[in-house]
This record gives sequence, structure tokens and C-alpha cells, in this order.
Amino acid sequence: MSEDVFIIGAGIHPFGRTPGLSGLQQGVFAVRQALERAGLAWRDVQFAFGGSDAAGNADTMVSELGLTSIPFINVANGCATGGSAMFGAYSTIKSGEFDLGLAVGFDKHPRGSFSPLPADWGLPDWYGETGLMLTTQFFAMKIQRYMSLYGITPHTLGAVAEKAFANGVLADHAWRREAVDMDTILHSQMVSDPLTKFMFCSPGEGAVALLLASGRKARELGLPAVRLRAAAVRTRPPGSFEVFSPALDLERGGSPTSVASQAAYDMAGVGPEDIDIAQLQDTEAGAEIMHMAENGFCADGEQTAWIAEGRTRIDGSLPVNTDGGCLACGEPIGASGLRQVYENYVQLIGQAGARQAPGRLRLGYSHVYGAPGVSAVAIVER
Repeated sequence: MSEDVFIIGAGIHPFGRTPGLSGLQQGVFAVRQALERAGLAWRDVQFAFGGSDAAGNADTMVSELGLTSIPFINVANGCATGGSAMFGAYSTIKSGEFDLGLAVGFDKHPRGSFSPLPADWGLPDWYGETGLMLTTQFFAMKIQRYMSLYGITPHTLGAVAEKAFANGVLADHAWRREAVDMDTILHSQMVSDPLTKFMFCSPGEGAVALLLASGRKARELGLPAVRLRAAAVRTRPPGSFEVFSPALDLERGGSPTSVASQAAYDMAGVGPEDIDIAQLQDTEAGAEIMHMAENGFCADGEQTAWIAEGRTRIDGSLPVNTDGGCLACGEPIGASGLRQVYENYVQLIGQAGARQAPGRLRLGYSHVYGAPGVSAVAIVER
């Protein structure tokens, strides 16, 4: 019989730029904060999964936290690193092997865009020579095609970014904490048509730690907790068109997001209509729009009406990216997916402060997406 899994504590180091602190030190900060809030000590943690893309191996943080001989597994899975670390911790507790574990992610990226190499992703040199390894160009091409197919306008892209920065103002851990008006967003520097500079997130810094426990342990501790109803990770199916895809198949298929999403819904025994709040990957404004449909919340093309009517705002029928998402927080790869789950955790236990979504929130949904086409989805319940 598999164990129920609960999130019983969480810590976060503010996202953005923190001179003088390494990514690893930010990770240690998040772990210590999670432990302090839960009234636990490092020696109480039985295992850990952790990930970072550019700031070193997560398991080396035991030098700072304490040498307890803990099993600590390093995770690297592109932008889905954090979600994959949580999937590992979730699966370990669900197996019944341990009662209390940690999922942690952190990063500290240099300024500028990500600079992946074709050979690292199984691609020939010509793919990089065309400029497609620069993800800003790929995402622009993808949303251009989607806009043409489903009538999405630049104004809708701008509305997504405007909402993100407005939400970021209310989030203590966000990087971008100033509102940006629609006119500024639409008429700022064009990076890759149709996406202006305010429609892209930036590589950054930050860390998140989540404490996971079995149902038995959660009841014993008596802490504010949310049940992790589902955690699913999926790679791309045939016919999908994802980051670092060398071609667009004539016979189109699904996407890793749609596959992971359906797996999570099946695991949790719920549907998109049951979700009260959602955190979706928004590497750029177009990603949030496409992912609304890929995660089952609306049909392709319906996003225009949803966004215009304010349904995805904090006080809307389905608040999306309530802390500003990647657009306002930036994207430290190792931490980004865990930030989404952190946000749902504090929202569901009513501790989100000025950005608290109204009403009784029962189910929170998070979705992270990364190269070369991998998606992780988690559903939590209060």
C-alpha cells in the first residue's frame, strides 16, 4: 500500500541578484528556513533530492548543513530540474522507504541569456549556427505560429506580462517588484518578434526548499500541510514541437505538457475544472498562453477572452502565476519549478499575504517545462 505524501514546510531565498552569496549558500538559506518554520533540525531529514544547473552539486550543501550521512541525490533535468527533484522525493516517500525528506533547488546564473551548446543536446552544429539554440528565437517562432493559428494578438501577450509584474509587486520573493504598464510593455525593445524585452523572463538567482512527509509523519508533527495528490514528469511524445526540436513534423502529436498534465489529473482523480489556482511555466508571455490550453484549462484560442475578462488575475476564477511567475521572479533553473509549488503551498494554507487569492482554495496546480521537451506537473490539496 503506497503512502500519502504531504508538504509540511517550505523555505525560499528571494529571487533576483544577490552579490556575495553563492547559489549553494542561497540553497542552504532556503533549507534552514524550511526547517526553522517546521520546528525541525537537519538531522531529522532522512533523505534529499536537489538540483542546480549552474551553481554546483546540491549534495555539497551537507558541508554547511551538517554531515549526517544522509542519502542525497543530485538532479539535472533542464528547466524541470526542481519539479524532477520533487518527483524523486515524492516517489521515495510514497514507496514507504522513508517518512521525511527534502526537495531543494537553487541556481546563480551569469547575466545574459542562457548559452546551451548543440552537442550537449544531441544536435548538430548547424542547429546552433541558425540561431535556434538561442531560446528567445525559438520561443518567438513558436508563439508566432500559435498566434497565426488561433488569433492571439500582441495585446494579449502584453496583458500576460502586465499581470505578472502587478503580481510581483505583492510577492516578497519576486525579483521584479515594480508594475509595468501595457504601453511600456508593447513598445519596449523588440527582442524576437513578437516578444519585447518585458515579455521575457531573465536568468537569475534564488533557491527553494520543500519538506515532504508521509501521512503518518505529518499527523505526528501537526504542522500546516498540503497533500501532494500527484507528481508527474513526462518527456516529449511523437509529433511534438519543443525547445531544441530540429524540425516540425507534418503529422503533429501532443506535447510533454499535455501528457504530464493528463497523467497528473488521472493520478489525483480530478480534472482541470476542479483546480482553484495554477502556476504555469511562463518563460515568456506566450508560454503562459499556450500552457493554459496544454494543461487543459481552456481550448486553443480561448485565452484571449480569458485574459481580457481577468479570469487569470489573483481575484479571477482561476488565478495564474500569483507571485508573478518567471516573468517577475526570473528563472534560476534549479529553483524555478519548486517556486511554483512553494507558491501553491503558501496560498493553500492562507499565508500568501498581499497576494493571497480570495475564497477557499482546495486544489493547487503547478506546471514546469524545460528543454529538450520535458514537463513536470504537481497537484496539491488542502
